[in-house]
Amino acid sequence: MIRLKAKGFTLIELMIVVAIIGILAAIAIPRFAAMLEKSREGSTKGNLGSIKSAASIYYGDQQGVWPTTLQSWTTYSFSRYLDNISPVKVTGAFVAGATSPAGALVTMTAGSSAPTASSTGWMYDSNFGNVYVNSTVKDSKSIPYSFYGFE
Repeated sequence: MIRLKAKGFTLIELMIVVAIIGILAAIAIPRFAAMLEKSREGSTKGNLGSIKSAASIYYGDQQGVWPTTLQSWTTYSFSRYLDNISPVKVTGAFVAGATSPAGALVTMTAGSSAPTASSTGWMYDSNFGNVYVNSTVKDSKSIPYSFYGFE
């Protein structure tokens, strides 16, 4: 009588594999979320650089006059330098309960004041050509979003 050898995994082996997969998932998911937020921070910094560059080029072309607004759809003369304003990508995920600064709203200030609250979008100072993320929420390195471009 020839006996065939049983093939397959035991229940204990399958449970060990499932436990290992669960442990790996518990470690990987939070890191993945943090990595996504860091990529949003990088995107926001890149968009900020584009906006500041466009305003600086405008300043040079207009012989020392900063644009009064960055909303290119309201001012034809600025649309030559920047087609559209990309939204703020960061979400404030590192500060529990904070207002997300994500948005494309451009507000203006009188003078050279920086943001004082957790608001949304970009803030532009037409007196000095400064552009800020309009939020005091801190990023993954505990730097307020309003410091982007100044650190």
